Amino acid sequence: MYTLNCKGKLLVIEKPLVMGILNATPDSFYDQYPEKSLAAILAVAAEMISEGANILDIGGQSTRPGSSTVSADEETARVLPVIHALLERYPDIILSVDTFYSQVAAAAVNAGAVIVNDISAGNMDAAMLSTVAGLQVPYICMHMRGTPQTMQQYTTYDDIVKEVLDFFIHKLEECTKAGIKDIIIDPGFGFAKTIQQNFTLLKHLDVFRMLDKPILAGLSRKSTVYKTLNTTAAEALNGTTVLNTLALENGAGILRVHDVKEAKEVCALVEKYKHA
Repeated sequence: MYTLNCKGKLLVIEKPLVMGILNATPDSFYDQYPEKSLAAILAVAAEMISEGANILDIGGQSTRPGSSTVSADEETARVLPVIHALLERYPDIILSVDTFYSQVAAAAVNAGAVIVNDISAGNMDAAMLSTVAGLQVPYICMHMRGTPQTMQQYTTYDDIVKEVLDFFIHKLEECTKAGIKDIIIDPGFGFAKTIQQNFTLLKHLDVFRMLDKPILAGLSRKSTVYKTLNTTAAEALNGTTVLNTLALENGAGILRVHDVKEAKEVCALVEKYKHA
Protein backbone atom coordinates (compact mmCIF):
# COMPACT_ATOMS: atom_id res chain seq x y z
CA MET A 1 0.00 0.00 0.00
CA TYR A 2 1.19 3.51 -0.84
CA THR A 3 -0.12 6.83 0.46
CA LEU A 4 0.63 9.91 -1.64
CA ASN A 5 0.19 13.42 -0.28
CA CYS A 6 -1.47 15.45 -3.03
CA LYS A 7 -1.46 18.93 -1.46
CA GLY A 8 -3.47 17.67 1.52
CA LYS A 9 -5.60 15.26 -0.49
CA LEU A 10 -4.43 11.75 0.36
CA LEU A 11 -4.27 9.30 -2.51
CA VAL A 12 -4.15 5.78 -1.12
CA ILE A 13 -3.03 3.00 -3.47
CA GLU A 14 -4.11 -0.21 -1.77
CA LYS A 15 -6.12 -1.34 -4.78
CA PRO A 16 -5.36 -0.42 -8.41
CA LEU A 17 -6.35 3.10 -9.42
CA VAL A 18 -7.49 4.40 -12.79
CA MET A 19 -6.19 7.63 -14.28
CA GLY A 20 -8.34 9.05 -17.08
CA ILE A 21 -6.60 10.77 -19.98
CA LEU A 22 -7.97 14.23 -20.77
CA ASN A 23 -6.45 15.66 -23.94
CA ALA A 24 -6.55 19.43 -24.36
CA THR A 25 -4.59 19.17 -27.60
CA PRO A 26 -5.81 18.93 -31.21
CA ASP A 27 -3.26 16.33 -32.35
CA SER A 28 -3.46 13.32 -30.06
CA PHE A 29 -2.92 9.87 -31.61
CA TYR A 30 -6.41 8.88 -30.42
CA ASP A 31 -9.23 11.39 -30.31
CA GLN A 32 -12.06 10.59 -27.94
CA TYR A 33 -13.62 13.93 -28.83
CA PRO A 34 -12.37 15.64 -32.00
CA GLU A 35 -13.97 18.92 -30.94
CA LYS A 36 -11.53 20.41 -28.42
CA SER A 37 -13.89 22.96 -26.88
CA LEU A 38 -13.88 23.32 -23.12
CA ALA A 39 -17.45 22.03 -23.04
CA ALA A 40 -16.46 18.87 -24.94
CA ILE A 41 -13.52 18.21 -22.62
CA LEU A 42 -15.69 18.75 -19.54
CA ALA A 43 -18.30 16.34 -20.89
CA VAL A 44 -15.67 13.61 -21.23
CA ALA A 45 -14.36 14.42 -17.75
CA ALA A 46 -17.85 14.18 -16.29
CA GLU A 47 -18.27 10.76 -17.87
CA MET A 48 -14.91 9.58 -16.53
CA ILE A 49 -15.74 10.80 -13.03
CA SER A 50 -19.13 9.06 -13.12
CA GLU A 51 -17.35 5.86 -14.20
CA GLY A 52 -15.05 6.00 -11.19
CA ALA A 53 -11.81 7.66 -12.36
CA ASN A 54 -9.50 8.20 -9.39
CA ILE A 55 -7.32 10.76 -11.18
CA LEU A 56 -7.73 12.88 -14.30
CA ASP A 57 -4.53 13.58 -16.24
CA ILE A 58 -4.72 16.80 -18.28
CA GLY A 59 -2.31 17.26 -21.16
CA GLY A 60 -1.92 20.25 -23.46
CA GLN A 61 0.70 18.73 -25.76
CA SER A 62 0.76 15.61 -27.89
CA THR A 63 3.71 13.33 -27.20
CA ARG A 64 3.02 10.75 -29.89
CA PRO A 65 6.02 9.84 -32.06
CA GLY A 66 6.93 12.73 -34.36
CA SER A 67 4.49 15.18 -32.81
CA SER A 68 5.12 18.92 -33.03
CA THR A 69 6.25 20.67 -29.86
CA VAL A 70 4.19 23.58 -28.56
CA SER A 71 5.56 26.26 -26.26
CA ALA A 72 5.11 26.31 -22.50
CA ASP A 73 2.86 29.37 -22.86
CA GLU A 74 0.60 27.62 -25.38
CA GLU A 75 0.44 24.49 -23.24
CA THR A 76 -0.42 26.56 -20.16
CA ALA A 77 -3.20 28.31 -22.09
CA ARG A 78 -4.66 24.92 -23.01
CA VAL A 79 -4.61 23.26 -19.58
CA LEU A 80 -5.43 26.04 -17.11
CA PRO A 81 -9.04 26.63 -18.23
CA VAL A 82 -9.67 22.87 -17.95
CA ILE A 83 -8.22 22.75 -14.43
CA HIS A 84 -10.21 25.77 -13.27
CA ALA A 85 -13.48 24.50 -14.75
CA LEU A 86 -13.08 20.98 -13.36
CA LEU A 87 -12.28 22.12 -9.83
CA GLU A 88 -15.21 24.52 -9.91
CA ARG A 89 -17.53 21.57 -10.64
CA TYR A 90 -15.67 18.78 -8.81
CA PRO A 91 -13.62 20.34 -6.00
CA ASP A 92 -12.50 16.97 -4.62
CA ILE A 93 -11.22 15.46 -7.89
CA ILE A 94 -7.50 14.69 -8.04
CA LEU A 95 -5.97 16.30 -11.11
CA SER A 96 -2.62 15.56 -12.69
CA VAL A 97 -0.87 17.71 -15.28
CA ASP A 98 0.96 15.92 -18.09
CA THR A 99 3.89 18.16 -18.98
CA PHE A 100 7.67 18.23 -19.38
CA TYR A 101 7.83 22.00 -18.77
CA SER A 102 8.53 23.18 -15.22
CA GLN A 103 6.70 26.43 -16.03
CA VAL A 104 3.51 24.53 -16.92
CA ALA A 105 3.87 22.28 -13.89
CA ALA A 106 4.06 25.29 -11.57
CA ALA A 107 1.14 27.10 -13.20
CA ALA A 108 -1.03 23.97 -13.16
CA VAL A 109 -0.33 23.17 -9.51
CA ASN A 110 -0.96 26.76 -8.53
CA ALA A 111 -4.31 26.43 -10.33
CA GLY A 112 -5.18 23.26 -8.37
CA ALA A 113 -3.53 20.25 -10.02
CA VAL A 114 -1.87 18.04 -7.40
CA ILE A 115 0.33 15.63 -9.41
CA VAL A 116 2.96 16.29 -12.09
CA ASN A 117 3.28 13.65 -14.83
CA ASP A 118 6.52 14.14 -16.77
CA ILE A 119 7.33 11.89 -19.75
CA SER A 120 10.96 13.08 -19.68
CA ALA A 121 11.74 12.46 -15.98
CA GLY A 122 13.26 15.94 -15.86
CA ASN A 123 15.51 15.41 -18.86
CA MET A 124 13.76 17.99 -21.08
CA ASP A 125 13.71 20.79 -18.49
CA ALA A 126 16.57 21.04 -16.01
CA ALA A 127 14.36 22.99 -13.59
CA MET A 128 11.64 20.33 -13.38
CA LEU A 129 12.83 18.29 -10.40
CA SER A 130 13.56 21.30 -8.18
CA THR A 131 10.24 22.85 -9.25
CA VAL A 132 8.25 19.74 -8.33
CA ALA A 133 10.11 19.50 -5.02
CA GLY A 134 9.13 23.08 -4.27
CA LEU A 135 5.52 22.45 -5.24
CA GLN A 136 5.43 19.46 -2.83
CA VAL A 137 3.33 17.23 -5.06
CA PRO A 138 3.78 13.63 -6.25
CA TYR A 139 5.84 13.17 -9.40
CA ILE A 140 5.28 10.60 -12.12
CA CYS A 141 8.74 9.81 -13.46
CA MET A 142 8.69 8.11 -16.87
CA HIS A 143 11.42 6.38 -18.84
CA MET A 144 12.09 7.76 -22.30
CA ARG A 145 15.13 8.34 -24.48
CA GLY A 146 15.41 11.44 -26.65
CA THR A 147 12.24 13.46 -27.22
CA PRO A 148 8.86 12.55 -28.75
CA GLN A 149 10.29 13.76 -32.06
CA THR A 150 13.44 11.60 -31.89
CA MET A 151 12.67 8.75 -29.47
CA GLN A 152 12.10 6.06 -32.10
CA GLN A 153 15.77 6.45 -33.10
CA TYR A 154 16.82 5.26 -29.64
CA THR A 155 15.37 1.76 -29.37
CA THR A 156 18.64 -0.21 -29.14
CA TYR A 157 19.12 -1.90 -25.76
CA ASP A 158 21.35 -4.78 -24.65
CA ASP A 159 18.87 -5.69 -21.90
CA ILE A 160 15.86 -3.42 -21.81
CA VAL A 161 14.53 -4.50 -18.41
CA LYS A 162 17.92 -4.02 -16.72
CA GLU A 163 18.55 -0.71 -18.47
CA VAL A 164 15.14 0.74 -17.58
CA LEU A 165 15.60 -0.50 -14.00
CA ASP A 166 19.04 1.16 -13.81
CA PHE A 167 17.49 4.36 -15.17
CA PHE A 168 14.94 4.39 -12.35
CA ILE A 169 17.53 3.61 -9.65
CA HIS A 170 19.47 6.68 -10.82
CA LYS A 171 16.37 8.87 -11.26
CA LEU A 172 14.87 7.99 -7.88
CA GLU A 173 18.11 9.08 -6.24
CA GLU A 174 18.07 12.29 -8.27
CA CYS A 175 14.42 13.00 -7.39
CA THR A 176 15.00 12.29 -3.70
CA LYS A 177 18.06 14.53 -3.58
CA ALA A 178 16.00 17.31 -5.20
CA GLY A 179 13.47 16.96 -2.39
CA ILE A 180 10.60 15.11 -4.09
CA LYS A 181 8.88 12.92 -1.52
CA ASP A 182 6.27 10.92 -3.47
CA ILE A 183 7.38 9.31 -6.73
CA ILE A 184 5.46 7.08 -9.15
CA ILE A 185 7.41 5.21 -11.84
CA ASP A 186 6.21 4.67 -15.41
CA PRO A 187 8.25 2.40 -17.71
CA GLY A 188 7.10 4.45 -20.70
CA PHE A 189 5.44 1.92 -22.96
CA GLY A 190 5.87 3.11 -26.56
CA PHE A 191 8.47 5.75 -25.73
CA ALA A 192 11.80 4.83 -27.36
CA LYS A 193 10.72 1.20 -27.45
CA THR A 194 9.72 -1.26 -30.15
CA ILE A 195 6.58 -3.34 -29.91
CA GLN A 196 8.60 -6.38 -28.85
CA GLN A 197 10.40 -4.34 -26.19
CA ASN A 198 7.06 -3.14 -24.83
CA PHE A 199 5.92 -6.75 -24.44
CA THR A 200 9.20 -7.67 -22.76
CA LEU A 201 8.81 -4.80 -20.26
CA LEU A 202 5.21 -5.77 -19.60
CA LYS A 203 6.13 -9.42 -19.03
CA HIS A 204 8.83 -8.40 -16.53
CA LEU A 205 7.02 -5.45 -14.95
CA ASP A 206 7.17 -7.15 -11.55
CA VAL A 207 10.95 -6.56 -11.53
CA PHE A 208 10.23 -2.89 -10.83
CA ARG A 209 8.50 -3.77 -7.56
CA MET A 210 11.96 -3.86 -5.98
CA LEU A 211 12.02 -0.05 -6.24
CA ASP A 212 9.14 0.10 -3.74
CA LYS A 213 7.28 2.78 -5.65
CA PRO A 214 3.82 2.73 -7.26
CA ILE A 215 3.99 1.61 -10.90
CA LEU A 216 1.90 3.32 -13.57
CA ALA A 217 1.13 1.52 -16.83
CA GLY A 218 0.11 3.54 -19.88
CA LEU A 219 -0.85 1.08 -22.60
CA SER A 220 -4.18 2.51 -23.64
CA ARG A 221 -4.88 2.15 -27.39
CA LYS A 222 -1.18 2.42 -28.23
CA SER A 223 0.42 1.01 -31.36
CA THR A 224 1.68 -1.98 -29.39
CA VAL A 225 -1.97 -3.00 -29.21
CA TYR A 226 -3.34 -2.02 -32.59
CA LYS A 227 -0.33 -2.84 -34.75
CA THR A 228 -0.04 -6.27 -33.15
CA LEU A 229 -3.72 -6.86 -33.90
CA ASN A 230 -3.53 -5.21 -37.34
CA THR A 231 -6.28 -2.77 -36.44
CA THR A 232 -6.53 0.92 -35.42
CA ALA A 233 -6.39 2.92 -32.20
CA ALA A 234 -10.16 3.38 -32.45
CA GLU A 235 -10.61 -0.39 -32.46
CA ALA A 236 -8.04 -1.18 -29.77
CA LEU A 237 -10.20 -1.21 -26.64
CA ASN A 238 -10.38 -4.97 -26.27
CA GLY A 239 -6.62 -5.33 -26.77
CA THR A 240 -6.01 -2.55 -24.26
CA THR A 241 -8.13 -4.40 -21.71
CA VAL A 242 -6.02 -7.54 -22.17
CA LEU A 243 -2.74 -5.67 -21.67
CA ASN A 244 -4.13 -3.74 -18.70
CA THR A 245 -5.04 -7.06 -17.10
CA LEU A 246 -1.49 -8.31 -17.57
CA ALA A 247 -0.10 -5.05 -16.21
CA LEU A 248 -2.12 -5.41 -13.00
CA GLU A 249 -1.09 -9.05 -12.67
CA ASN A 250 2.54 -7.97 -12.93
CA GLY A 251 2.47 -5.18 -10.36
CA ALA A 252 0.94 -2.02 -11.84
CA GLY A 253 -0.91 0.10 -9.29
CA ILE A 254 -2.26 2.76 -11.66
CA LEU A 255 -3.71 2.32 -15.15
CA ARG A 256 -3.60 5.42 -17.37
CA VAL A 257 -6.45 5.02 -19.85
CA HIS A 258 -8.85 6.61 -22.32
CA ASP A 259 -11.65 4.21 -21.29
CA VAL A 260 -12.32 4.46 -17.57
CA LYS A 261 -15.34 2.14 -17.28
CA GLU A 262 -13.54 -0.79 -18.87
CA ALA A 263 -10.36 -0.19 -16.83
CA LYS A 264 -12.35 -0.10 -13.59
CA GLU A 265 -13.89 -3.43 -14.58
CA VAL A 266 -10.40 -4.86 -15.14
CA CYS A 267 -9.37 -3.66 -11.67
CA ALA A 268 -12.45 -5.17 -10.01
CA LEU A 269 -12.07 -8.54 -11.71
CA VAL A 270 -8.32 -8.83 -11.14
CA GLU A 271 -8.76 -7.93 -7.46
CA LYS A 272 -11.45 -10.60 -7.11
CA TYR A 273 -9.22 -13.12 -8.85
CA LYS A 274 -6.19 -12.33 -6.68
CA HIS A 275 -8.17 -12.76 -3.46
CA ALA A 276 -10.06 -15.91 -4.49
